[in-house]
Amino acid sequence: METLQTADAHGLAEIGLTHLGNVYWNPTTPYLYEQVVRRREGYIAHLGPIVVRTGQHTGRSPNDRFIVDDSVSHEMVDWGATNRPFDKEKFAGLFRRIQAYVQGKDLFVQDCHAGADNDYRQPIRVITETAWHSIFARNLFRQSHEPGQHHRPRFTVVNLPNFRAYPSSDGTNSEAFIILSFEQRLVLIGGTHYAGEIKKSIFSAMNFLLPGEDVMPMHCSANIGNNGDTALFFGLSGTGKTTLSADVKRQLIGDDEHGWSPKGIFNFEGGCYAKVINLSPEAEPEIYETTRRFGTILENVGFDVDSRMVDLEDDSLTENTRAAYPLAHIPNIAPDSTGGHPNNVIFLTADAFGVLPPISKLTPSQAMYHFLSGYTAKLAGTEAGVKDPKATFSACFGAPFMALKPTVYAELLGKLLKEHGSNVWLVNTGWTGGPYGVGKRMQIKYTRTMLNAALDGDLDNVETTTDPIFGLEVPVSVPDVPDSVLNPKATWVDKDAYDKKATELANLFHENFKKFEADASDEVRKAGPIAGR
Repeated sequence: METLQTADAHGLAEIGLTHLGNVYWNPTTPYLYEQVVRRREGYIAHLGPIVVRTGQHTGRSPNDRFIVDDSVSHEMVDWGATNRPFDKEKFAGLFRRIQAYVQGKDLFVQDCHAGADNDYRQPIRVITETAWHSIFARNLFRQSHEPGQHHRPRFTVVNLPNFRAYPSSDGTNSEAFIILSFEQRLVLIGGTHYAGEIKKSIFSAMNFLLPGEDVMPMHCSANIGNNGDTALFFGLSGTGKTTLSADVKRQLIGDDEHGWSPKGIFNFEGGCYAKVINLSPEAEPEIYETTRRFGTILENVGFDVDSRMVDLEDDSLTENTRAAYPLAHIPNIAPDSTGGHPNNVIFLTADAFGVLPPISKLTPSQAMYHFLSGYTAKLAGTEAGVKDPKATFSACFGAPFMALKPTVYAELLGKLLKEHGSNVWLVNTGWTGGPYGVGKRMQIKYTRTMLNAALDGDLDNVETTTDPIFGLEVPVSVPDVPDSVLNPKATWVDKDAYDKKATELANLFHENFKKFEADASDEVRKAGPIAGR
Protein backbone atom coordinates (compact mmCIF):
# COMPACT_ATOMS: atom_id res chain seq x y z
CA MET A 1 0.00 0.00 0.00
CA GLU A 2 1.32 3.40 -0.95
CA THR A 3 0.41 6.80 0.48
CA LEU A 4 1.30 9.53 -2.00
CA GLN A 5 1.22 13.30 -2.02
CA THR A 6 0.73 13.34 -5.77
CA ALA A 7 -1.24 11.10 -8.08
CA ASP A 8 0.58 12.05 -11.27
CA ALA A 9 2.79 8.96 -11.39
CA HIS A 10 -0.17 6.66 -11.07
CA GLY A 11 -2.63 8.05 -13.55
CA LEU A 12 -5.17 10.15 -11.64
CA ALA A 13 -3.79 13.23 -13.33
CA GLU A 14 -4.61 11.61 -16.66
CA ILE A 15 -8.31 12.03 -15.92
CA GLY A 16 -7.85 15.48 -14.46
CA LEU A 17 -7.72 14.72 -10.73
CA THR A 18 -4.83 16.89 -9.50
CA HIS A 19 -3.69 18.95 -6.50
CA LEU A 20 -5.05 16.28 -4.18
CA GLY A 21 -4.40 15.59 -0.53
CA ASN A 22 -3.12 12.14 0.41
CA VAL A 23 -3.84 9.41 -2.12
CA TYR A 24 -4.14 6.02 -0.42
CA TRP A 25 -3.31 3.49 -3.12
CA ASN A 26 -4.60 -0.06 -2.73
CA PRO A 27 -4.73 0.11 1.07
CA THR A 28 -5.38 -3.17 2.87
CA THR A 29 -8.57 -3.88 4.76
CA PRO A 30 -6.95 -3.51 8.24
CA TYR A 31 -5.49 -0.15 7.23
CA LEU A 32 -8.87 0.97 5.91
CA TYR A 33 -10.51 -0.12 9.18
CA GLU A 34 -8.24 2.32 10.99
CA GLN A 35 -9.22 5.07 8.56
CA VAL A 36 -12.93 4.32 8.97
CA VAL A 37 -12.64 4.75 12.73
CA ARG A 38 -10.36 7.79 12.54
CA ARG A 39 -12.67 9.52 10.06
CA ARG A 40 -15.81 8.46 11.98
CA GLU A 41 -17.36 6.82 8.95
CA GLY A 42 -18.70 3.79 10.83
CA TYR A 43 -18.41 1.50 13.83
CA ILE A 44 -16.63 -1.77 14.46
CA ALA A 45 -19.26 -4.23 15.67
CA HIS A 46 -18.91 -7.32 17.85
CA LEU A 47 -16.68 -9.95 16.17
CA GLY A 48 -15.37 -7.46 13.61
CA PRO A 49 -17.74 -6.29 10.85
CA ILE A 50 -18.02 -2.57 10.11
CA VAL A 51 -21.47 -1.01 10.45
CA VAL A 52 -22.22 2.02 8.27
CA ARG A 53 -25.20 4.19 7.43
CA THR A 54 -26.06 5.36 3.91
CA GLY A 55 -28.37 8.24 4.82
CA GLN A 56 -31.45 8.94 2.74
CA HIS A 57 -30.42 6.56 -0.04
CA THR A 58 -30.82 3.02 1.30
CA GLY A 59 -31.06 1.46 -2.16
CA ARG A 60 -30.31 2.18 -5.79
CA SER A 61 -31.62 5.41 -7.34
CA PRO A 62 -32.78 4.39 -10.83
CA ASN A 63 -34.19 7.84 -11.54
CA ASP A 64 -30.73 9.32 -10.99
CA ARG A 65 -28.90 6.98 -13.37
CA PHE A 66 -27.88 8.20 -16.83
CA ILE A 67 -25.68 7.20 -19.76
CA VAL A 68 -23.83 9.91 -21.69
CA ASP A 69 -25.10 10.19 -25.26
CA ASP A 70 -21.82 10.22 -27.18
CA SER A 71 -20.14 8.78 -30.26
CA VAL A 72 -19.75 5.35 -28.65
CA SER A 73 -23.16 4.99 -27.04
CA HIS A 74 -25.48 6.81 -29.43
CA GLU A 75 -26.18 3.95 -31.84
CA MET A 76 -25.67 1.06 -29.42
CA VAL A 77 -27.55 1.88 -26.21
CA ASP A 78 -31.20 0.93 -25.81
CA TRP A 79 -32.40 4.40 -24.86
CA GLY A 80 -35.55 4.73 -22.78
CA ALA A 81 -36.81 4.95 -19.21
CA THR A 82 -33.98 2.72 -17.94
CA ASN A 83 -31.09 4.02 -20.05
CA ARG A 84 -31.74 7.74 -20.09
CA PRO A 85 -29.41 9.94 -22.14
CA PHE A 86 -27.22 12.58 -20.53
CA ASP A 87 -25.80 15.53 -22.44
CA LYS A 88 -22.10 15.21 -23.19
CA GLU A 89 -21.37 18.87 -22.40
CA LYS A 90 -23.31 18.66 -19.13
CA PHE A 91 -21.20 15.64 -18.18
CA ALA A 92 -18.02 17.59 -18.91
CA GLY A 93 -19.26 20.50 -16.81
CA LEU A 94 -20.18 18.25 -13.90
CA PHE A 95 -16.79 16.57 -14.04
CA ARG A 96 -15.06 19.97 -13.97
CA ARG A 97 -16.90 20.73 -10.72
CA ILE A 98 -15.80 17.35 -9.37
CA GLN A 99 -12.20 18.09 -10.32
CA ALA A 100 -12.40 21.30 -8.30
CA TYR A 101 -14.14 19.52 -5.39
CA VAL A 102 -11.38 16.92 -4.90
CA GLN A 103 -8.50 19.40 -4.80
CA GLY A 104 -6.85 19.14 -1.40
CA LYS A 105 -8.97 16.10 -0.47
CA ASP A 106 -7.71 12.67 0.52
CA LEU A 107 -8.76 9.90 -1.86
CA PHE A 108 -8.70 6.11 -1.68
CA VAL A 109 -7.93 4.10 -4.81
CA GLN A 110 -8.40 0.41 -5.49
CA ASP A 111 -6.95 -1.12 -8.64
CA CYS A 112 -9.08 -4.17 -9.39
CA HIS A 113 -10.53 -6.20 -12.17
CA ALA A 114 -14.01 -7.53 -12.88
CA GLY A 115 -14.16 -11.10 -14.12
CA ALA A 116 -12.57 -14.32 -12.86
CA ASP A 117 -11.56 -15.46 -16.36
CA ASN A 118 -8.22 -13.91 -17.30
CA ASP A 119 -9.17 -13.86 -20.97
CA TYR A 120 -12.24 -11.67 -20.39
CA ARG A 121 -11.57 -9.80 -17.17
CA GLN A 122 -11.82 -6.02 -17.32
CA PRO A 123 -9.30 -3.88 -15.40
CA ILE A 124 -11.09 -1.24 -13.34
CA ARG A 125 -10.18 1.50 -10.88
CA VAL A 126 -12.41 2.63 -8.02
CA ILE A 127 -11.67 6.05 -6.53
CA THR A 128 -13.55 7.00 -3.36
CA GLU A 129 -13.49 9.79 -0.80
CA THR A 130 -14.45 7.41 2.02
CA ALA A 131 -12.46 4.50 3.42
CA TRP A 132 -15.45 2.19 3.84
CA HIS A 133 -16.36 2.43 0.16
CA SER A 134 -12.77 1.41 -0.58
CA ILE A 135 -13.29 -1.71 1.56
CA PHE A 136 -16.47 -2.35 -0.41
CA ALA A 137 -14.49 -2.20 -3.66
CA ARG A 138 -11.89 -4.63 -2.27
CA ASN A 139 -14.67 -7.01 -1.23
CA LEU A 140 -16.73 -6.93 -4.43
CA PHE A 141 -13.95 -6.88 -7.02
CA ARG A 142 -10.68 -8.73 -7.46
CA GLN A 143 -7.37 -7.08 -6.63
CA SER A 144 -5.19 -6.30 -9.62
CA HIS A 145 -1.99 -8.28 -10.14
CA GLU A 146 -0.32 -5.10 -11.45
CA PRO A 147 -1.55 -2.21 -9.30
CA GLY A 148 -0.51 1.42 -9.43
CA GLN A 149 1.34 2.74 -12.47
CA HIS A 150 1.25 -0.69 -14.14
CA HIS A 151 -2.53 -0.97 -13.94
CA ARG A 152 -4.36 0.49 -16.94
CA PRO A 153 -8.08 0.59 -16.13
CA ARG A 154 -10.61 0.05 -18.87
CA PHE A 155 -13.22 1.68 -16.64
CA THR A 156 -12.79 4.11 -13.76
CA VAL A 157 -15.38 4.82 -11.06
CA VAL A 158 -15.19 8.13 -9.19
CA ASN A 159 -17.41 7.74 -6.12
CA LEU A 160 -17.94 10.96 -4.12
CA PRO A 161 -20.98 10.50 -1.87
CA ASN A 162 -20.57 13.90 -0.19
CA PHE A 163 -20.54 15.80 -3.50
CA ARG A 164 -24.00 16.96 -4.54
CA ALA A 165 -25.22 18.03 -7.93
CA TYR A 166 -27.25 21.14 -8.75
CA PRO A 167 -30.05 19.70 -10.92
CA SER A 168 -30.92 23.05 -12.51
CA SER A 169 -27.39 23.60 -13.85
CA ASP A 170 -25.88 20.10 -13.92
CA GLY A 171 -28.78 18.48 -15.76
CA THR A 172 -29.32 15.76 -13.15
CA ASN A 173 -32.62 14.64 -11.70
CA SER A 174 -31.63 15.40 -8.11
CA GLU A 175 -28.56 16.00 -5.97
CA ALA A 176 -27.67 12.34 -6.49
CA PHE A 177 -26.31 11.02 -9.78
CA ILE A 178 -24.88 7.88 -11.34
CA ILE A 179 -23.61 8.70 -14.83
CA LEU A 180 -21.75 6.36 -17.18
CA SER A 181 -19.67 7.56 -20.11
CA PHE A 182 -18.75 4.70 -22.43
CA GLU A 183 -16.66 7.03 -24.57
CA GLN A 184 -14.49 8.18 -21.66
CA ARG A 185 -14.78 4.83 -19.82
CA LEU A 186 -15.74 6.78 -16.72
CA VAL A 187 -18.46 6.52 -14.08
CA LEU A 188 -19.34 9.47 -11.86
CA ILE A 189 -21.30 8.80 -8.66
CA GLY A 190 -22.30 11.47 -6.17
CA GLY A 191 -24.95 12.43 -3.66
CA THR A 192 -25.54 8.86 -2.46
CA HIS A 193 -23.65 6.69 0.03
CA TYR A 194 -25.36 3.49 -1.13
CA ALA A 195 -22.42 1.28 -2.16
CA GLY A 196 -24.48 -0.85 -4.52
CA GLU A 197 -24.22 1.93 -7.11
CA ILE A 198 -20.49 1.13 -7.50
CA LYS A 199 -21.14 -2.55 -8.04
CA LYS A 200 -24.01 -2.10 -10.49
CA SER A 201 -22.20 0.58 -12.51
CA ILE A 202 -19.40 -1.85 -13.26
CA PHE A 203 -22.00 -4.51 -14.06
CA SER A 204 -23.60 -2.09 -16.54
CA ALA A 205 -20.17 -1.55 -18.11
CA MET A 206 -19.63 -5.30 -18.41
CA ASN A 207 -23.05 -5.65 -20.02
CA PHE A 208 -22.04 -3.05 -22.59
CA LEU A 209 -18.55 -4.36 -23.34
CA LEU A 210 -18.75 -8.16 -23.28
CA PRO A 211 -21.35 -8.97 -25.97
CA GLY A 212 -18.84 -7.54 -28.45
CA GLU A 213 -16.40 -10.21 -27.26
CA ASP A 214 -18.96 -13.00 -27.76
CA VAL A 215 -19.59 -13.24 -24.01
CA MET A 216 -23.09 -13.33 -22.52
CA PRO A 217 -23.25 -11.12 -19.38
CA MET A 218 -25.88 -12.37 -16.94
CA HIS A 219 -27.65 -11.21 -13.80
CA CYS A 220 -27.74 -14.63 -12.16
CA SER A 221 -26.18 -16.85 -9.52
CA ALA A 222 -24.23 -20.00 -10.38
CA ASN A 223 -23.01 -23.17 -8.69
CA ILE A 224 -21.31 -26.50 -9.44
CA GLY A 225 -22.33 -30.01 -8.42
CA ASN A 226 -20.09 -32.83 -7.26
CA ASN A 227 -19.98 -34.18 -10.80
CA GLY A 228 -18.75 -30.86 -12.19
CA ASP A 229 -22.16 -29.89 -13.60
CA THR A 230 -22.79 -26.14 -13.66
CA ALA A 231 -26.19 -24.52 -13.03
CA LEU A 232 -27.37 -20.93 -13.49
CA PHE A 233 -30.17 -19.30 -11.48
CA PHE A 234 -31.92 -16.23 -12.90
CA GLY A 235 -34.55 -14.42 -10.87
CA LEU A 236 -35.70 -11.04 -9.62
CA SER A 237 -35.79 -10.02 -5.96
CA GLY A 238 -37.87 -12.35 -3.77
CA THR A 239 -37.76 -15.34 -6.11
CA GLY A 240 -35.16 -17.31 -4.14
CA LYS A 241 -32.11 -16.83 -6.39
CA THR A 242 -29.61 -16.53 -3.53
CA THR A 243 -31.28 -19.07 -1.26
CA LEU A 244 -31.69 -21.81 -3.85
CA SER A 245 -28.22 -21.43 -5.33
CA ALA A 246 -26.66 -21.69 -1.85
CA ASP A 247 -26.64 -25.47 -1.49
CA VAL A 248 -24.28 -27.39 0.80
CA LYS A 249 -24.05 -30.12 -1.85
CA ARG A 250 -22.87 -27.70 -4.55
CA GLN A 251 -20.03 -25.19 -4.71
CA LEU A 252 -20.98 -21.54 -5.21
CA ILE A 253 -19.41 -19.79 -8.20
CA GLY A 254 -21.12 -16.51 -7.36
CA ASP A 255 -24.44 -15.08 -6.24
CA ASP A 256 -25.22 -12.28 -8.69
CA GLU A 257 -23.21 -11.51 -11.85
CA HIS A 258 -21.62 -13.88 -14.36
CA GLY A 259 -20.40 -14.22 -17.91
CA TRP A 260 -20.91 -17.14 -20.30
CA SER A 261 -17.95 -17.27 -22.67
CA PRO A 262 -16.88 -19.81 -25.30
CA LYS A 263 -14.99 -21.46 -22.41
CA GLY A 264 -17.83 -21.62 -19.87
CA ILE A 265 -19.12 -19.67 -16.87
CA PHE A 266 -17.11 -17.14 -14.84
CA ASN A 267 -18.03 -14.87 -11.96
CA PHE A 268 -17.65 -11.13 -12.47
CA GLU A 269 -17.12 -10.42 -8.79
CA GLY A 270 -14.84 -11.34 -5.95
CA GLY A 271 -17.50 -11.01 -3.29
CA CYS A 272 -21.17 -10.91 -2.43
CA TYR A 273 -23.62 -8.11 -1.60
CA ALA A 274 -26.36 -9.99 0.20
CA LYS A 275 -29.63 -8.76 1.63
CA VAL A 276 -29.59 -9.70 5.33
CA ILE A 277 -32.88 -8.56 6.82
CA ASN A 278 -34.17 -11.33 9.14
CA LEU A 279 -31.25 -13.54 8.15
CA SER A 280 -31.37 -16.74 10.16
CA PRO A 281 -28.45 -18.93 11.29
CA GLU A 282 -30.67 -21.97 10.73
CA ALA A 283 -31.96 -21.15 7.22
CA GLU A 284 -28.81 -19.54 5.76
CA PRO A 285 -25.92 -20.37 8.11
CA GLU A 286 -23.09 -19.56 5.69
CA ILE A 287 -24.37 -16.07 4.85
CA TYR A 288 -25.26 -15.47 8.50
CA GLU A 289 -21.68 -16.17 9.56
CA THR A 290 -20.36 -13.51 7.17
CA THR A 291 -22.21 -10.86 9.21
CA ARG A 292 -20.00 -11.74 12.18
CA ARG A 293 -16.60 -11.50 10.47
CA PHE A 294 -13.81 -8.97 10.13
CA GLY A 295 -13.86 -7.36 6.69
CA THR A 296 -17.62 -7.48 6.16
CA ILE A 297 -19.41 -4.18 5.59
CA LEU A 298 -22.92 -4.03 7.08
CA GLU A 299 -25.12 -1.33 5.53
CA ASN A 300 -28.02 0.05 7.59
CA VAL A 301 -28.17 -3.02 9.82
CA GLY A 302 -29.59 -2.55 13.33
CA PHE A 303 -26.79 -1.82 15.81
CA ASP A 304 -26.44 -1.10 19.54
CA VAL A 305 -23.69 1.48 19.91
CA ASP A 306 -23.01 0.47 23.53
CA SER A 307 -22.85 -3.32 23.26
CA ARG A 308 -21.67 -3.21 19.62
CA MET A 309 -24.10 -6.03 18.83
CA VAL A 310 -25.95 -6.07 15.50
CA ASP A 311 -29.64 -6.86 15.09
CA LEU A 312 -30.45 -8.41 11.72
CA GLU A 313 -34.19 -8.17 12.39
CA ASP A 314 -34.12 -4.39 12.74
CA ASP A 315 -35.70 -2.78 9.67
CA SER A 316 -36.11 0.67 11.19
CA LEU A 317 -33.86 2.23 8.55
CA THR A 318 -34.77 0.01 5.63
CA GLU A 319 -35.70 -3.56 4.71
CA ASN A 320 -32.82 -3.43 2.25
CA THR A 321 -30.10 -4.07 4.83
CA ARG A 322 -26.96 -5.42 3.17
CA ALA A 323 -23.72 -7.25 3.87
CA ALA A 324 -20.75 -6.86 1.52
CA TYR A 325 -18.12 -9.54 2.00
CA PRO A 326 -15.42 -11.34 -0.02
CA LEU A 327 -16.17 -14.77 -1.44
CA ALA A 328 -13.48 -16.15 0.86
CA HIS A 329 -15.92 -15.65 3.74
CA ILE A 330 -18.07 -18.45 2.28
CA PRO A 331 -16.65 -21.94 2.89
CA ASN A 332 -18.27 -23.82 0.01
CA ILE A 333 -17.07 -21.87 -3.03
CA ALA A 334 -15.62 -22.86 -6.38
CA PRO A 335 -11.87 -22.20 -5.95
CA ASP A 336 -11.37 -20.25 -9.19
CA SER A 337 -14.95 -18.85 -9.50
CA THR A 338 -15.42 -20.53 -12.87
CA GLY A 339 -17.40 -23.46 -14.23
CA GLY A 340 -18.08 -25.33 -17.43
CA HIS A 341 -20.94 -24.71 -19.82
CA PRO A 342 -24.16 -25.04 -17.81
CA ASN A 343 -26.04 -28.32 -17.87
CA ASN A 344 -29.09 -26.54 -16.46
CA VAL A 345 -30.43 -23.00 -16.53
CA ILE A 346 -33.12 -22.09 -13.99
CA PHE A 347 -35.56 -19.18 -14.39
CA LEU A 348 -37.11 -18.42 -10.99
CA THR A 349 -40.41 -16.60 -10.66
CA ALA A 350 -42.53 -15.88 -7.58
CA ASP A 351 -45.95 -16.02 -9.25
CA ALA A 352 -48.37 -14.42 -6.80
CA PHE A 353 -51.24 -15.13 -9.24
CA GLY A 354 -50.79 -18.79 -8.29
CA VAL A 355 -51.23 -20.11 -11.84
CA LEU A 356 -47.79 -21.07 -13.19
CA PRO A 357 -46.61 -24.68 -12.77
CA PRO A 358 -44.06 -25.22 -9.98
CA ILE A 359 -41.61 -26.58 -12.55
CA SER A 360 -41.68 -26.83 -16.34
CA LYS A 361 -39.17 -27.43 -19.10
CA LEU A 362 -38.65 -24.78 -21.78
CA THR A 363 -37.64 -25.11 -25.41
CA PRO A 364 -34.83 -22.76 -26.57
CA SER A 365 -37.46 -20.45 -28.09
CA GLN A 366 -39.51 -20.46 -24.90
CA ALA A 367 -36.32 -19.79 -22.95
CA MET A 368 -35.65 -16.69 -25.06
CA TYR A 369 -39.27 -15.57 -24.64
CA HIS A 370 -39.24 -15.93 -20.85
CA PHE A 371 -35.74 -14.44 -20.63
CA LEU A 372 -36.97 -11.36 -22.47
CA SER A 373 -40.08 -11.25 -20.27
CA GLY A 374 -38.28 -11.62 -16.92
CA TYR A 375 -41.53 -12.17 -15.03
CA THR A 376 -42.29 -12.17 -11.32
CA ALA A 377 -45.13 -10.63 -9.30
CA LYS A 378 -45.29 -7.82 -6.79
CA LEU A 379 -47.37 -8.79 -3.78
CA ALA A 380 -50.48 -7.06 -2.55
CA GLY A 381 -49.65 -4.68 0.26
CA THR A 382 -46.14 -3.81 -0.93
CA GLU A 383 -47.37 -0.48 -2.25
CA ALA A 384 -50.20 1.81 -1.24
CA GLY A 385 -53.33 0.94 -3.18
CA VAL A 386 -52.09 -2.43 -4.43
CA LYS A 387 -54.79 -4.93 -3.46
CA ASP A 388 -54.07 -7.67 -5.98
CA PRO A 389 -50.82 -9.22 -7.20
CA LYS A 390 -49.12 -7.02 -9.76
CA ALA A 391 -47.15 -8.54 -12.63
CA THR A 392 -43.59 -7.24 -12.87
CA PHE A 393 -41.50 -7.74 -16.00
CA SER A 394 -37.77 -6.99 -16.09
CA ALA A 395 -36.11 -7.95 -19.37
CA CYS A 396 -33.19 -10.38 -19.02
CA PHE A 397 -34.02 -10.60 -15.29
CA GLY A 398 -32.00 -7.40 -14.88
CA ALA A 399 -33.31 -4.59 -17.11
CA PRO A 400 -31.89 -1.73 -14.96
CA PHE A 401 -28.34 -2.83 -15.81
CA MET A 402 -28.63 -3.83 -19.47
CA ALA A 403 -27.31 -1.07 -21.73
CA LEU A 404 -27.98 -2.80 -25.07
CA LYS A 405 -31.27 -3.95 -26.54
CA PRO A 406 -32.65 -6.94 -24.60
CA THR A 407 -32.81 -8.95 -27.81
CA VAL A 408 -29.00 -8.73 -28.10
CA TYR A 409 -28.67 -10.66 -24.84
CA ALA A 410 -31.56 -13.01 -25.67
CA GLU A 411 -30.04 -13.94 -29.03
CA LEU A 412 -26.71 -14.66 -27.33
CA LEU A 413 -28.52 -16.85 -24.81
CA GLY A 414 -30.40 -18.73 -27.52
CA LYS A 415 -27.18 -19.33 -29.45
CA LEU A 416 -25.39 -20.68 -26.37
CA LEU A 417 -28.29 -22.90 -25.33
CA LYS A 418 -28.38 -24.54 -28.75
CA GLU A 419 -24.60 -24.94 -28.91
CA HIS A 420 -24.30 -26.61 -25.53
CA GLY A 421 -27.66 -28.37 -25.16
CA SER A 422 -28.42 -26.84 -21.76
CA ASN A 423 -31.76 -27.70 -20.18
CA VAL A 424 -33.87 -24.67 -19.22
CA TRP A 425 -36.43 -24.84 -16.43
CA LEU A 426 -39.05 -22.35 -15.28
CA VAL A 427 -39.52 -22.76 -11.52
CA ASN A 428 -42.38 -21.04 -9.71
CA THR A 429 -41.45 -20.32 -6.08
CA GLY A 430 -44.66 -18.33 -5.61
CA TRP A 431 -48.21 -19.31 -4.80
CA THR A 432 -50.28 -22.44 -5.26
CA GLY A 433 -53.96 -23.23 -4.60
CA GLY A 434 -54.99 -19.67 -5.38
CA PRO A 435 -53.47 -16.19 -5.67
CA TYR A 436 -51.74 -14.38 -2.84
CA GLY A 437 -54.27 -13.94 -0.04
CA VAL A 438 -56.15 -17.13 -0.98
CA GLY A 439 -53.55 -19.78 -1.73
CA LYS A 440 -50.29 -20.45 0.05
CA ARG A 441 -46.61 -20.14 -0.78
CA MET A 442 -45.05 -23.14 -2.48
CA GLN A 443 -43.34 -25.27 0.14
CA ILE A 444 -39.59 -24.81 -0.19
CA LYS A 445 -39.03 -28.52 0.47
CA TYR A 446 -41.01 -29.28 -2.72
CA THR A 447 -39.16 -26.59 -4.67
CA ARG A 448 -35.79 -27.95 -3.57
CA THR A 449 -36.86 -31.53 -4.37
CA MET A 450 -38.01 -30.57 -7.88
CA LEU A 451 -34.91 -28.46 -8.43
CA ASN A 452 -32.59 -31.25 -7.30
CA ALA A 453 -34.40 -33.70 -9.57
CA ALA A 454 -33.84 -31.37 -12.52
CA LEU A 455 -30.17 -30.78 -11.67
CA ASP A 456 -29.54 -34.51 -11.14
CA GLY A 457 -31.02 -35.36 -14.55
CA ASP A 458 -34.01 -37.24 -13.09
CA LEU A 459 -36.46 -35.16 -15.16
CA ASP A 460 -34.66 -35.41 -18.48
CA ASN A 461 -36.84 -38.20 -19.87
CA VAL A 462 -39.98 -38.17 -17.71
CA GLU A 463 -43.48 -37.97 -19.15
CA THR A 464 -44.77 -34.41 -19.49
CA THR A 465 -48.07 -32.73 -20.23
CA THR A 466 -48.55 -29.40 -22.01
CA ASP A 467 -50.10 -26.63 -19.96
CA PRO A 468 -53.13 -25.53 -22.07
CA ILE A 469 -52.78 -21.83 -21.20
CA PHE A 470 -49.02 -21.24 -21.02
CA GLY A 471 -47.81 -23.94 -23.40
CA LEU A 472 -45.22 -25.21 -20.92
CA GLU A 473 -44.10 -28.84 -20.65
CA VAL A 474 -44.86 -29.95 -17.08
CA PRO A 475 -43.56 -33.23 -15.59
CA VAL A 476 -46.41 -35.61 -14.75
CA SER A 477 -44.53 -36.86 -11.69
CA VAL A 478 -41.48 -35.98 -9.61
CA PRO A 479 -40.21 -38.32 -6.88
CA ASP A 480 -41.27 -37.24 -3.38
CA VAL A 481 -43.59 -34.51 -4.68
CA PRO A 482 -47.38 -35.05 -4.74
CA ASP A 483 -48.63 -35.24 -8.34
CA SER A 484 -51.37 -32.73 -7.53
CA VAL A 485 -48.75 -30.08 -6.70
CA LEU A 486 -47.39 -30.26 -10.24
CA ASN A 487 -50.72 -29.25 -11.81
CA PRO A 488 -51.54 -25.70 -10.65
CA LYS A 489 -55.20 -25.92 -11.67
CA ALA A 490 -55.65 -29.05 -9.56
CA THR A 491 -54.61 -27.12 -6.45
CA TRP A 492 -57.42 -24.57 -6.89
CA VAL A 493 -60.88 -25.25 -5.44
CA ASP A 494 -62.53 -22.91 -7.95
CA LYS A 495 -61.39 -24.15 -11.39
CA ASP A 496 -63.18 -21.35 -13.26
CA ALA A 497 -61.38 -18.80 -11.12
CA TYR A 498 -58.10 -20.46 -12.05
CA ASP A 499 -58.86 -20.24 -15.78
CA LYS A 500 -59.77 -16.59 -15.43
CA LYS A 501 -56.66 -15.68 -13.45
CA ALA A 502 -54.34 -17.72 -15.69
CA THR A 503 -55.76 -16.09 -18.82
CA GLU A 504 -55.30 -12.68 -17.18
CA LEU A 505 -51.62 -13.39 -16.61
CA ALA A 506 -51.21 -14.79 -20.15
CA ASN A 507 -52.61 -11.55 -21.55
CA LEU A 508 -50.17 -9.54 -19.43
CA PHE A 509 -47.31 -11.57 -20.94
CA HIS A 510 -48.57 -10.79 -24.46
CA GLU A 511 -48.98 -7.10 -23.70
CA ASN A 512 -45.48 -6.82 -22.22
CA PHE A 513 -43.91 -8.67 -25.15
CA LYS A 514 -45.18 -6.16 -27.72
CA LYS A 515 -42.09 -4.02 -27.16
CA PHE A 516 -39.86 -6.90 -28.34
CA GLU A 517 -41.90 -8.04 -31.35
CA ALA A 518 -40.07 -5.91 -33.90
CA ASP A 519 -36.70 -7.42 -32.98
CA ALA A 520 -37.68 -10.98 -31.97
CA SER A 521 -37.91 -13.86 -34.43
CA ASP A 522 -41.26 -15.34 -35.36
CA GLU A 523 -40.32 -18.52 -33.50
CA VAL A 524 -39.71 -16.60 -30.26
CA ARG A 525 -42.85 -14.46 -30.65
CA LYS A 526 -44.92 -17.65 -30.82
CA ALA A 527 -43.22 -19.21 -27.79
CA GLY A 528 -45.32 -17.33 -25.25
CA PRO A 529 -48.60 -18.36 -23.63
CA ILE A 530 -51.13 -20.12 -25.85
CA ALA A 531 -54.11 -18.26 -24.40
CA GLY A 532 -54.70 -14.92 -26.07
CA ARG A 533 -52.25 -15.63 -28.86
